[in-house]
Amino acid sequence: MSSPSNSFECRWQASRQLLAAYLLAQAFALGSLSLLSLPFWASLLGVFACLLHAAWTLPRQILLSHPKAFRGLRREGDGWQLWNQADGWQAVQLRPDSLALPLIVVLRFRLRGERRVRSICVPRDAQAADLHRRLRVRLKFSRRRWAAPE
Repeated sequence: MSSPSNSFECRWQASRQLLAAYLLAQAFALGSLSLLSLPFWASLLGVFACLLHAAWTLPRQILLSHPKAFRGLRREGDGWQLWNQADGWQAVQLRPDSLALPLIVVLRFRLRGERRVRSICVPRDAQAADLHRRLRVRLKFSRRRWAAPE
């Protein structure tokens, strides 16, 4: 009986569904600011905060156009790694609260040497259907998936 391969690699692209959901949430936030009876300066501050959040989030998390945007995941003998254009492959520790559902995969991870936990959403339309299914299966059934990078 042969042992299953421990290596796995996948990449993803920007998701139109995630972009639509984000823009809808921004529209609700901006609409609620216009409907609330707030002083003008408070409404202006809220609009500025929404626009600042969009300027930071869209290229890094949604459109994946920023060089630091993570766009790939691989598993090798020494653990999990995420890829971005600026730094290449980086060792990560996946967190137990990562989620692998048919519509979306939420990767919660910590880079080596960092204390903060980050997240990445990989919706179904960001990958081919077969690759997205393989990613979900690998995340659910991989041995030592929560181990710290070596």
